[in-house]
Amino acid sequence: MNTHDAPFVRPVLAAFCGASLAMLVACSGSACFSLDGCGGGNGMPSVTLSGTAATGKALASAMVSVSCASGSGSTLSDGGGHYSITLNAALPCILAVTSGGTTLHSLAFAGGTFNTTPETELMLVYLASQLGTNETGLIAGFQSNSQFQRVLANQTDVQAAQSAVVTNLQQRYAVTLTVPAFLTTPLIVGQAGGDSDLGALAAAGAIDVNGMPDPAAVSLLSAAGLAHPLTTTSTPSSGTGGTGSAAGGMM
Repeated sequence: MNTHDAPFVRPVLAAFCGASLAMLVACSGSACFSLDGCGGGNGMPSVTLSGTAATGKALASAMVSVSCASGSGSTLSDGGGHYSITLNAALPCILAVTSGGTTLHSLAFAGGTFNTTPETELMLVYLASQLGTNETGLIAGFQSNSQFQRVLANQTDVQAAQSAVVTNLQQRYAVTLTVPAFLTTPLIVGQAGGDSDLGALAAAGAIDVNGMPDPAAVSLLSAAGLAHPLTTTSTPSSGTGGTGSAAGGMM
């Protein structure tokens, strides 16, 4: 280096190093130096989703497809049904897990743990009915329907639907479910908790031999959602605002 340039170069290097350190801290220790900071492709943030796909037994080596309001990706579950995927996406997301003839769905309104089970399938049935459609219509129209996206991104609405699933299943099938927050509570196949709840539901007839919700359970949650429609005028904020949902009692 030319010694005459040192007084000018050193301050520039110091400023660059300081900016790089600040960016590294902001990126939680990851070396991300794009113009979008820690954001992903097309300015979308990086989102990590994980969970377990199970029916009372693990959905092992299953295809896990994630479709978000913007962005998508896929991965495979491991031998215990656990999956994890990081993708550039705009939330919310719908998850589909397929193993043989069984396909179950779930949703994610934030990054973190979101399981996929017959209970989450019934939760989507309930939400779809609240929105005046069925589960097939909800999934097919999700990426182009702003109302669907607002509801699935709304933690309050999703948790109310989760509570409705628990209430209706317990009353109709005379079971006691030990994990009411089945969507986000870590689930380990073969251990007490969420997995034993799935076993109890299967024994009671709410889950069929293929690991899918029994048609009677689907009809139950569809009717419950229809009885508690969501309003269409309010706008949630950051996944926590309300759109006027109700937990819904036994039909």
